[in-house]
Amino acid sequence: MLRRTLISAALASTLAIGVASPAHAQTEIQWWHAMGGALGEWVNDLAKGFNESQKDYKVVPVYKGTYTESMTAAIAAFRAGNAPHILQVFEVGTATMMASKGAIKPVGEVMKESGLKFDPSAYVPAVAGYYTAPNGQMLSLPFNSSTTVFHYNKDAFKAAGLDPDKPPKTWPEVALAAAKLKASGHKCPFTTSWISWTQLESFSAWHNTLFASQNNGFGGMGARLAFNSPLHVRHMENLANMSKQGLFIYKGRDNAADATFPSGECAMITGSSGMQGAIKRNAKFAAGLSTLPYYPDVPGAPQNTVIGGASLWVMSGKKPAEYKGVAAFFNYISKPDVQAASHQRTGYLPITMAAFDLTEKSGYYKQNPGADVPVTQMIRKTTDKSRGIRLGNFVQIRTIVDEEMEQVWSGKKTPKEALDAAVKRGDEQLERFEKANK
Repeated sequence: MLRRTLISAALASTLAIGVASPAHAQTEIQWWHAMGGALGEWVNDLAKGFNESQKDYKVVPVYKGTYTESMTAAIAAFRAGNAPHILQVFEVGTATMMASKGAIKPVGEVMKESGLKFDPSAYVPAVAGYYTAPNGQMLSLPFNSSTTVFHYNKDAFKAAGLDPDKPPKTWPEVALAAAKLKASGHKCPFTTSWISWTQLESFSAWHNTLFASQNNGFGGMGARLAFNSPLHVRHMENLANMSKQGLFIYKGRDNAADATFPSGECAMITGSSGMQGAIKRNAKFAAGLSTLPYYPDVPGAPQNTVIGGASLWVMSGKKPAEYKGVAAFFNYISKPDVQAASHQRTGYLPITMAAFDLTEKSGYYKQNPGADVPVTQMIRKTTDKSRGIRLGNFVQIRTIVDEEMEQVWSGKKTPKEALDAAVKRGDEQLERFEKANK
C-alpha cells in the first residue's frame, strides 16, 4: 500500500537514476510491467516497435511479476529512490496512486511539456474518465484496458445440443446451458475468474446498481460498500446453488480460472476480454465471445460494464529529456494503427475511438464475430452508478471478497452472511485509507 508516509520517505531520496549520458547516447526509459506469457511478448514488441521507429530513446520493459507483485516492487523502489520512469498499475490501484501525488507526474502534464499534440477526448470516454482527476487532467495513460465478458466453447455447445451461435444472455439461461453441458459429460460447465471484478463490481454496473456509496468512490473518500443488497445476495445464492449442483466450479482466486477455458476443461467462463490472445493461441476448439449475463427482470439492466486491466503512470523526479522520451513512447502506442493492432492481438479495448473505427473499417469485427463486444459494452452511456469503481485499499477489499466467498463455495457460510461480512471488513479498509489520506 502506497501510504503518504511511504511516499514522503520515498521523496526524501532522489528519484533520478543513473549518471549523465554521453552527448549522443540514447535516453533510456525503464518500464515496469506485469504482463507474462503472450501478453509479455506483446509488451516487448511494443517497446521494440517504438525503439526502431526513432533513435533518441530506448524503452526497456521489465517484467515485475503479477499486478500485486509489481505494486510491491514499486513500494521498494520508492524506498530505495530508484523508481522506474513508467509503472503499469492495475485499475484497483488507481485511487492509491491518485493519493500519491508527490510520487507521480500526471500524464497530461508530461504530454503538455513535451510539446506533442495530446487530446484526452480522443480516448474512449469510459476508459479515459476512469484515469482522469476531477479537474479534468488525465493522470495516467490507459494501456491494457479490459472489461468483463462471457467466453464459451462452441464445440462443447454443439455436443450438448445447444446452439453454438446463441450463447446465453441471462443468468437463468447460463444455468440451463450449464445443466445441458453437465448432462453431456462436461465436468466444468461454468467457471469464473476474478470473483469480485466479474460477479460484484461489473455485475453492479451492468445492473445499474451501486457497489459502494459516493457513486462507487468517485464522489470522495467517504465511500462505503453496498454489495450486500438483495440483488447481490440473490445472485450469489444462485451461484451457490449452481456450485452445489456441479454446474459452477470454483477454480481459485484472481485469474487462476483463465487457463481452464482455452485448455477445454471449462466450457463457459466470465472473465477478462484480455483473454482473447491466449484463447486464439491455445484453444483447440471454436470459441465464442458474448456479453456479460444479466437478470432480465432488473430495471436498467444491462447498462455498461466497468473497466479492468491497467494504466501507465509516470513517476516523478526524472530529467526533462527522460520525460520527453516517455511522452514520445505514449504518443507512439496511442497511434491508431498501433492501437488497432494491439486491440486485435490481445482482446484488450482499443483505447482511442480512432483505433476502434480503424478496426471496424478493416472488417475485423465481421471476420471475428463477438470481437467488438468489449467495446460496445464500454461505450454505452454510463450513469453515476456505472461509471466505474474507484476505492482506496481496493486490493485488500478484493482479497476479503475472495476469502468470504470461498466460505460460501465450501458451504460454511450463506451468501448473505458472507456478503455482510465482506462489507463490514471492507468498510474497515476504506476507513483506514480515508484516515491515512486526510
